[in-house]
Amino acid sequence: MNDSSASIGVFDSGMGGLTVLRALQRSMPHESFIYLGDTARLPYGSKSPGTVQRYALQAARILVERDIRALVVACNTASAFALDALRKRYPELPIFGVVEPGAAAAANSLPGSVLVLATESTVAGGVYQRAILRKRPDLTVHGRPCPLLVALAEEGEHEGAFCESVLRHYLHGHVNAGSISRPSAIVLGCTHFPVFRPALERIAGADTEIVDSAETTARVVADELRSKQDGSTEGQPAVRLLATDGVDRFRRVGGYFLGNSIDEVELVDL
Repeated sequence: MNDSSASIGVFDSGMGGLTVLRALQRSMPHESFIYLGDTARLPYGSKSPGTVQRYALQAARILVERDIRALVVACNTASAFALDALRKRYPELPIFGVVEPGAAAAANSLPGSVLVLATESTVAGGVYQRAILRKRPDLTVHGRPCPLLVALAEEGEHEGAFCESVLRHYLHGHVNAGSISRPSAIVLGCTHFPVFRPALERIAGADTEIVDSAETTARVVADELRSKQDGSTEGQPAVRLLATDGVDRFRRVGGYFLGNSIDEVELVDL
């Protein structure tokens, strides 16, 4: 599919990928998008690589059937384990993940160490660590699984004393006083995590760069589609939102990921 009038497809395990959609809309304001949140099977981060790959292929099929012209895998876990399978299944479709853009941005950080905050599967798979070290072998890269943050974000909780306590727990040993491994950059290796950015900036301090894979991915997608002379959508851009469960909750909570209110969400079955 290379029809410039078609939408760009985006999928995630839940609502966190709406941060990627939000960044894509800012970078490509004339484009139309179809977003699928697999809320019935959230989170992907605790699943095995084989299960994540199967879920990703099923989610992509729903979007491809709606004639998308590009696919953005707005899930770090699916980007880590399913990109090759997706590209093999759909060789003519431009497919983008969120790991490589985030890793490239982290590799531009100052000398020292990089801390990757991500799901259990993403950290255990080492995909960010390898991607960053390929570009900057002089850096030290630490991975920290943060499973509670996904649940908090999906509940609409991203500020306050409890959230800050959880963040400090996950950052303990890295940004606390006297740490010898204070990172020069923290990578938000899950698309749910940008909602915690203000709190993370307060805790980590001004000397630590926060790398948002949503923003870096949006820039890569916009540049790549422009380089292919893939024109923007004609007419009024539209956004269609799909979910596999909990559409009422998606409308209620998803707005703070997307940055504006959500009126309509279509329920789909994978």
